[in-house]
Amino acid sequence: MSSTADASRPSQDADVVIVGAGFSGLGVAALLDKAGFRSYLILEAADDLGGTWRDNTYPGCGCDIPSPLYSYSFHQKADWSRLFAGQPEILDYLRDMARRRGLVGRIRFGQSVTGARWSEVDARWEVETAAGTRLRARFLISAVGPLHHPVVPRLPGTESFGGPAFHSAAWRHDVDLTGKRVAVIGTGASAVQFVPAIADRVAALTVFQRTPPWILPKSDRTFDDRHRRLAHWLPPYRWWIRERLFRIHESRAAGFVSDPRAMEATGALARRLIAKQVSDPALRAAVTPDYTVGCKRVLISSDWYPALSLPHVDLRRGGVKELRPGAVVGEDGHETAADVLIHGTGFDTQNTIRFDIAGRDGLSLADAWRGGNQAYLGTTVAGFPNMFLMVGPNTGLGHNSQIAMIEAQARHVVALLRRVRRSGARTVEVRPEVQRSFIDWIDGRMAGTVWQTGGCRSWYQDPRSGRNTVLWPDTVVAFRRRTARIRTEDYLVGRS
Repeated sequence: MSSTADASRPSQDADVVIVGAGFSGLGVAALLDKAGFRSYLILEAADDLGGTWRDNTYPGCGCDIPSPLYSYSFHQKADWSRLFAGQPEILDYLRDMARRRGLVGRIRFGQSVTGARWSEVDARWEVETAAGTRLRARFLISAVGPLHHPVVPRLPGTESFGGPAFHSAAWRHDVDLTGKRVAVIGTGASAVQFVPAIADRVAALTVFQRTPPWILPKSDRTFDDRHRRLAHWLPPYRWWIRERLFRIHESRAAGFVSDPRAMEATGALARRLIAKQVSDPALRAAVTPDYTVGCKRVLISSDWYPALSLPHVDLRRGGVKELRPGAVVGEDGHETAADVLIHGTGFDTQNTIRFDIAGRDGLSLADAWRGGNQAYLGTTVAGFPNMFLMVGPNTGLGHNSQIAMIEAQARHVVALLRRVRRSGARTVEVRPEVQRSFIDWIDGRMAGTVWQTGGCRSWYQDPRSGRNTVLWPDTVVAFRRRTARIRTEDYLVGRS
């Protein structure tokens, strides 16, 4: 952020500035509005809302959490078309929610935040955007999301490849894959969806796999008219469906966190799917992981293995060594001809906030997190007054709907702001010792989870330390309990 900001550039004031108009940004904005906060703005870098559901438009893109659960409890949708909604329907849901709740007028599109600096003199955040807008706000909420910055490996020879090359999160819809030889790098959540969706169109498909994922069958289905009518006219039925799905998913937490034996049935189901859908012994060996189920993200698909079994699809074990004109060279030295290269290589979940944030005494968030991302309840950071994070460190889930965590966190933020407003306080920030104690609890709790003991490395872990800085090592119910009550003694409250 420039320290020599031109005073002639446009400046605005607001009580609250929210960065990002995805699920978490819109969710906290809706609850702020409901609580009577009227002075708030949402800064969105793109020209539309939706976050990851706006950006990811690849073929087959959809959610792996049931639709009635992957939505706000305070804005339920009665007419989902199917159990696992596709990307267009989820994006339409977010647009409808924002429109109905009057949030669209609060969004400033095309405003990519470049920096935010805390001013001790007047207890305000000074926020600057690439468009030259400067804002001053009492409270800053970062809601940029963890699945925002695609990881594109730097491969030797990239410039010489010649054909289209793109990440799944920036899908080139202008590139016709019909009859093309396509190479895909990665076998994560996105690839498991788009590979089956394009397999029948291409002439040849080569998939480069470093580590196979554990996959469970996807029990998707369309919702019939009777279900939609009941969901529309009987809110208790709608709530019952949602609560039933929540409890089913919540019951899976133990297998990840506290009782590895609870994962045995899940592992058996995953192995049966391989046995049922993969007849070739070599392919079966290649797609069977050597780590405990749950250590990496568990995926759901009923068409991934059939796609890999097609005669014109080749699964190659190992990563990519280099690119050559019209060819991809694997780590084993084998050269594969390719017209198009697609990166299904995921996102950088450790460096999600890409704008400069300077807190008390000029402390940068980058420096505060040099040893790894950390925040109290994933929400507040010592040394950064009046700043809150949505989907911050250790608030991700491996077993249930992320929207449930977003709502609990948003309610916690709103409760804190209401407490500050009622008390007439000037600032609020977590005490350093409280944050340290919380992180010690997180690390201790995490040590016995399948994510740390299951024999794998994943994007959940900080590559510098091996710490899991992404996931919440407990149930959603436990997070709700911890965030439902504001412990005044946990915070430094400035009144002067």
